[in-house]
Amino acid sequence: MTTLSGQCLCGQVRLSVRGEPLRIGICHCTDCRQESGSAFTFYGIWPAGQFEYSGDVANFQGRCYCPHCGGRLFSLDEREAEVKLGTLPEAPTPFTPSYELWVKRREPWLRPIEGAAQYEEDRV
Repeated sequence: MTTLSGQCLCGQVRLSVRGEPLRIGICHCTDCRQESGSAFTFYGIWPAGQFEYSGDVANFQGRCYCPHCGGRLFSLDEREAEVKLGTLPEAPTPFTPSYELWVKRREPWLRPIEGAAQYEEDRV
């Protein structure tokens, strides 16, 4: 089983995921834009049991980040871990989004991801 590892900007929080993600997405919603400071977020979803992290994290509305450098890292519940794929050192990543959320807020200069499901708002 493949393990991918990542970390925050300062390296005080480390994370890893095992196996294949359940899905890979991009979100253009207002919350994700404000959280990332960019036009969208790029993330992968893994079963919670295939995710681990070490180090102290702070939490705001379910989103975990490093309290030292402010790096956005993941969201975690009892079922799933949503990992910000920019935390992984490999760039470009081996992942291609299978869906895009909140495309009604996508910047007009961004093209839809070919082959990815397009949702006006959240997945149904």
